[in-house]
Amino acid sequence: MIPVLGPGSGPILIRMLICSSLWGSGFLYMRLVGPSVSPVVLASIRGLVAATALSIFFIARGDNPLPRRSDIVTWLTLGTLNGWIPNILTAYALLHIATAQSAIIQAGGPLMVAVMAHFAFHDEKLTLRRLGGVLAGFCGMALLIGPAAFQGLSGEGLGFLAMFGVAIVYALGNIYARFVREMPPARMALGQQVVSAAVATLLALIFSGPDAYASVPDRAIPLIALGLVATAIPITVFMGLIRMAGPTKASMVGYLMPLWATFFALTFLDETINARQIAGGVIILLGVFIVTTAPRRVV
Repeated sequence: MIPVLGPGSGPILIRMLICSSLWGSGFLYMRLVGPSVSPVVLASIRGLVAATALSIFFIARGDNPLPRRSDIVTWLTLGTLNGWIPNILTAYALLHIATAQSAIIQAGGPLMVAVMAHFAFHDEKLTLRRLGGVLAGFCGMALLIGPAAFQGLSGEGLGFLAMFGVAIVYALGNIYARFVREMPPARMALGQQVVSAAVATLLALIFSGPDAYASVPDRAIPLIALGLVATAIPITVFMGLIRMAGPTKASMVGYLMPLWATFFALTFLDETINARQIAGGVIILLGVFIVTTAPRRVV
């Protein structure tokens, strides 16, 4: 069944718009930070701000933000797959490719999930319709990338490769999260940010030392906005959206996020987008729509 929004869905739509716009704004903040802050340090600060904000949220509602022994494996796994790796790769990609292209490729994550779920779950097999959606989405990615696909591992090619990596690790994280039954979603989000912050900070200090953070004060405002506005707040809103509407309708946020990212890029960054990129983006989102709305059954 197609997850449409019917009568009385106003609060759900409001949450979707809030969540997608805040997540989409993250690409703008990363652009504003610029190359003066390395991708690893950017991921470090993003995680630190988000983890601090979520910890305060837990304390305010009377929960203990410290990890329990049973939390460790889940926190480490999600913090890696949905935390420091995609945060570093996204920041790196934005040094080489446009904001809209980055966001649209990331939005293609459900295509990766569909392929992985085919092998991971007996009730998530690819039907002909879902397989068609996957193939359409990948064709859209090829059109979106265009000539950069033939440039090899340099410039735009590395940027696109990094965003493919983001889509893949997010997909792996989503697959893993389906196996986590006992942990509340909000606690999973907290652990993800705590581990992301810890690992990214450790990597920055090991490979670059404290001097890597020298330019952080000059970019404090977009960095704090990235961690708070584009990470901690939308995660909290998204958890409420899942409880209110269920995971299927909540996943529709993925259709809206690249639209917001593109809007911010065109409005505030003076970026441009051509007809080929628009067509590729539309085909990708169409493929994602087919994959996420097609009936799931064993074949």
